[in-house]
Amino acid sequence: MSKGPGLTALRAALRDWRRNVVALVLVVAPLALALVAGSRVALYGAALAAFVVWMAWFVLTAVDWLERADF
Repeated sequence: MSKGPGLTALRAALRDWRRNVVALVLVVAPLALALVAGSRVALYGAALAAFVVWMAWFVLTAVDWLERADF
């Protein structure tokens, strides 16, 4: 089993700039709003939203990697 196709597929999956930018915006915007609000509840909600976005990004990237990989 060669490591080349798997690594190439992983690099291609991580290189999807649209998915990365959307995830970054969906994490930074709620955190910025929560910091402006200054509420602990807002910060908790923003952190929870950031975790959900990160998990969705991770799953979408993993699925993309598995679709591209040739194991």
